[in-house]
Amino acid sequence: MSNSRELALASKAWPFEEARRVLKRYEKAPPEKGYVLFETGYGPSGLPHIGTFGEVARTTMIRRAFEEISDIPTRLICFSDDLDGMRKVPGNVPNQEMLREHLQKPLTSVPDPFGTHESFGHHNNAMLRRFLDTFGFEYEFYSATEFYKSGQFDEILLRAAERYDDIMKIMLKSLREERQQTYSIFLPIHPETGRVLYVPMKEVNAKDGTITFDDEDGREWTLPVTGGNVKLQWKPDFGARWAALGVDFEMYGKDHSTNTPIYDGICRVLGVPAPEHFTYELFLDENGQKISKSSGNGVSIDEWLTYASSESLAYFMYQKPKTAKRMYFDVIPKAVDEYHQQLRAYPTQDLAAQLNNPVWHIHGGDVPVSTLIVPFGMLLNLASVSGAEDKEALWGFIRRYAPEASAESHPDLDQAAGFAVRYFNDFVKPTRVYRAPTEAEREALVELRAQLAAYDGPVEDEALQSIVYAVGRDRFDPLRAWFGALYEVLLGASQGPRFGGFIALYGIPETIALIDKALAGELA
Repeated sequence: MSNSRELALASKAWPFEEARRVLKRYEKAPPEKGYVLFETGYGPSGLPHIGTFGEVARTTMIRRAFEEISDIPTRLICFSDDLDGMRKVPGNVPNQEMLREHLQKPLTSVPDPFGTHESFGHHNNAMLRRFLDTFGFEYEFYSATEFYKSGQFDEILLRAAERYDDIMKIMLKSLREERQQTYSIFLPIHPETGRVLYVPMKEVNAKDGTITFDDEDGREWTLPVTGGNVKLQWKPDFGARWAALGVDFEMYGKDHSTNTPIYDGICRVLGVPAPEHFTYELFLDENGQKISKSSGNGVSIDEWLTYASSESLAYFMYQKPKTAKRMYFDVIPKAVDEYHQQLRAYPTQDLAAQLNNPVWHIHGGDVPVSTLIVPFGMLLNLASVSGAEDKEALWGFIRRYAPEASAESHPDLDQAAGFAVRYFNDFVKPTRVYRAPTEAEREALVELRAQLAAYDGPVEDEALQSIVYAVGRDRFDPLRAWFGALYEVLLGASQGPRFGGFIALYGIPETIALIDKALAGELA
């Protein structure tokens, strides 16, 4: 066994812990199907949102970890439940009135409100695939509509008809008495209206593979359960899909966790072992509300990518998946800088530490070199004090700070400079609040100005930080009150960068001019 595999088998990184659970399924014999199957499900009732990205990113991380510890081939299926009836009109799409006319129809039978695809389901599937492709995920796309209509699901649907009573027993335990009276695991698709019907069954005929029911007008129908005439309710569908595909691993949000025994039970009743699962905590918006794809709250994928790289988003997803996290615009700068800190640490680490580093999991072991020599937080402060309207204005400062740097040699830095200007103008500028210095702070600022004016040493972070530190150490206890004053008085922010590094980047004469403005009351 290679050293890398040994270390991976012992790694405490959560993707390796999950991968080891999947591997344990096959410690006696390899899978009969010839591969291990990872699945991620998607309900295409609205536009793809950031939680969907997180699910695929995290599943991919576990798949990569599995490939490090095992030679069994793997597949990842992204399954879209697009035969689901449209129960409500999403609030963030056009042509709401038109959509209302098609309520309860499968999403692939609802016209596309954007007018670009065959149906609303096809449009949302295309959006999902577009962003999965943007991030370079390796996956196979499955549509529930095709899965049901092509006959791929027929064998399991016929088995569900055979074992109808056993599956119903599992489901009825979880339902209120009132719902139990009318519940069926099968949802017929009306042959005339095309709507998904929630109606009780008059008969389930396992021998013929048919169901008989009355529609809303009291007319009796008999339909085959096969060929896309009938779909399963979503909880039975979950377990049946696992059985039909032979799924080995699927993760889902905490809101599904109480259903796990139901999904597992149905899968087993259908004669297939239940997969491993991983329950992650939900993302919250700025107000602590769950992010929802239909209401469009929180941060969308496109919004994150307006202000930062996809790798920083993957880094955010890697962190503590079992902890609920606020996901709003203010988490972006920290995610960018921490991601690059981990990139810089990676080459200096031994193999065990590298396997525990988030960037190994983000890049599947093929970790790039960071060229972000100025932190994103610092670029934001530079945009703030310089009034930069584009990244070229920031490059004027960067070139003086690091003459060897260019957009070509430091692509991360060039990209981040553009993102920083955009982020500053949209989020920082509208909320900046400067304040006037107190008497003690004014005295310290006058001293800092004098020291900077007299300084003739190298324009380097550490040397300048020593000056800032020395001025504050004699006057402030605790010292952080001095740095807080610098940020609030000079930058209009509650927190900021290492100030010596900021002076080196912005320039000594420019910092002196900034202090003069603050002392003259021109900022507050």
